[in-house]
Amino acid sequence: MRIAAVQATPTFLNREGSIEIVLNRISEAAAGGADLVAFPEVFVPGYPIWLDRTNAAAWEDANQQAAYSLYLEQSVEVYGPEFATVVEAVRQAGLFAYVGVVERAASIGSAYCSLVAIDPSEGIVGIHRKLKPTFAERLVWADGDGAGLVAHEHCGVRLTGLNCWENWMPLARAAMYESGSQVHVAAWPGSVGLTEDITRFVAREGRLFVVSVGAIYRSEHVPDDFPLRNALPEGERYHNGGTCVAGPDGEWVIEPVRNEEGIVWADLDIGEVAKQRQNFDPAGHYSRPDVLHLEVNRSRLTSP
Repeated sequence: MRIAAVQATPTFLNREGSIEIVLNRISEAAAGGADLVAFPEVFVPGYPIWLDRTNAAAWEDANQQAAYSLYLEQSVEVYGPEFATVVEAVRQAGLFAYVGVVERAASIGSAYCSLVAIDPSEGIVGIHRKLKPTFAERLVWADGDGAGLVAHEHCGVRLTGLNCWENWMPLARAAMYESGSQVHVAAWPGSVGLTEDITRFVAREGRLFVVSVGAIYRSEHVPDDFPLRNALPEGERYHNGGTCVAGPDGEWVIEPVRNEEGIVWADLDIGEVAKQRQNFDPAGHYSRPDVLHLEVNRSRLTSP
């Protein structure tokens, strides 16, 4: 299976511009013969980099309110006409895609950190909403649910995906292993420090391939009219990418890539998964469901 992991910068807080980048990268991935293309966490319209650098929890602060309002305005209606262009691009490309988006909630006043799974034949086959936003992310994203904790099959390969620190959650990982995952996509905002240890650990623990994909954010990517622009220091590098791929033995297929925009390519021999599970299959012969078992509520919550 040929993987195209897109390490890029979105048009920050601009849904239309970010979708255009997604369309171009899907076309590039198809031209390179990819079977799977993966985008970073909330690539459309971008990660809320201001949260940890401003007083984001300030009560009734006009600039914080304006920033949040803009974030909601630029969020994605997954079944809307704009995102339909992404679904059509995937269909024409004939590959499978995981696209990170800020998904607008039904209430209109909240949003989810969502990873959208798109099949070239069936269209949108899954929307995984991040179970627990991390730390300050809880100021902009609502809690997700288990409806997206499923595997999708493409080219005879079982695919799964989680957002960022969900990959550190033992039971979320166990749900992925139990689905029969062979290639797992870990979508990150994008930093080597975030991706390097857990990528190899999940690959070794699950005896599967892990594709960690991250974005690049610098202060110059923040538009001048962003309400909190003056509170963000000039010349700062927020995220440096960190896109990498580990094999089912826990060793690097592609070591973390820093500060370079483009597609990170990897050709995976899926047969290696079965070989590594000869001595350890966490959801199979090395499990004890009579002693330990996992129950997953896969109900979809329609509102936060």
